[in-house]
Amino acid sequence: MQGSAGDDCLTGVRVIDLTQFEAGPSCTEAMAWLGAEVVKVENPTAGDPGRSINPPGKDVDAHYFLQYNANKKSVTVNLKSPRGLALVKDLVRKADVFIENFAPGAVERLGLGADVVRAINPAIIYAQVKGFGTGSPFEKNLAFDMIAQACGGTMSITGEPDGPPLKPGPTIGDTGTGMLTAISILAALYRRTRTGQGEHIQIAMQDAMLQYTRGAFAATTTSGKPARRAGSGSVLSRNPPMGLFPTKGGGSNDYVYVYTSRANPEHWRRLLAVIGREELVGDARYDSPAARLEHEDEVNAMVTAWTSKHDKHEAMRIIGGAGIPAGAVLDTSELLNDPSFEQRGIMQTVQHPVIGTYKMTSWPARFSGRPPTLRPAPLLGQNNEDVLESWLGMSHDEIGTLKTDGVI
Repeated sequence: MQGSAGDDCLTGVRVIDLTQFEAGPSCTEAMAWLGAEVVKVENPTAGDPGRSINPPGKDVDAHYFLQYNANKKSVTVNLKSPRGLALVKDLVRKADVFIENFAPGAVERLGLGADVVRAINPAIIYAQVKGFGTGSPFEKNLAFDMIAQACGGTMSITGEPDGPPLKPGPTIGDTGTGMLTAISILAALYRRTRTGQGEHIQIAMQDAMLQYTRGAFAATTTSGKPARRAGSGSVLSRNPPMGLFPTKGGGSNDYVYVYTSRANPEHWRRLLAVIGREELVGDARYDSPAARLEHEDEVNAMVTAWTSKHDKHEAMRIIGGAGIPAGAVLDTSELLNDPSFEQRGIMQTVQHPVIGTYKMTSWPARFSGRPPTLRPAPLLGQNNEDVLESWLGMSHDEIGTLKTDGVI
């Protein structure tokens, strides 16, 4: 059925993508997965710096780049050339969205600031991702994922209670900011269908991190103190047993997470049945969250004694099957090789013209049972002729002249 995979949701939406690395590319990739025509404008000589982060070989795009630029097109333009700048401005007249995440002030120096672009196309949605927000004392500073996480609170609530702050493994500062940018752009596009109004959207990575730490802010407003690191627990409250428990195997990821909710006393009672300690049902030492907190070491020891006799997958099946929240700690290899993700389309295998076959994650939402189709990231400048012909009506000879003159 046409459109059943969701990749026609944004059909007709044209995006000029001047982003690099991850925060901006995550946003535009989401839009590309959903059907937008995303044209990545890159430097003709090297392109997005992400292409060269730990590549698998000489003159081969890095898998890092492939992960964040699927379903896009690539056009190479020398933005420091007057003709190249004029070419991008011509594309702006045909575009619905313009997005950039260069260093502070860089896009303005190139001559493509919001005032310039919106004067050319007042209906365009102009989006910018920066490290720190306008008005911040650090707004001119550079930032990457780890800087945003340090300054945005996520590191302060990650780690063991008596240990140093840690950076969460997922790139919340980059991809997390990209997702908030995508949502904001889609909202602006939806309003534009009613009003014709363009927009200038600015999202700072530090500001975005506050969105992902709202639970910790709730803890602070309740206690009046900074939210504490809680290890594998919760910054909001402790309710033993909740956390990681070792399982059979002894590997670095041989653990299962077990969670008993304060809101459902049955979780604890069910768990006692699973671990063969039914005699403790109703025991005053363990029958309430507060009592279990007082005897936390004893509670954890009981659970560990059981989990250590089972592998993590078995532990998850048994505990989860009893109606208790539980999750095995799955590493990236296990997830990549789990056939259920590929069967459901959450992981898809793509054929790259240079690298060959590889598997990667796709957009996780399923439309009528299927996620959007995944296409490989483009080679540098792969779509020069396609985009310049379809957007600007340029002839083969005109495009050839641009190549000869070093504009593209």
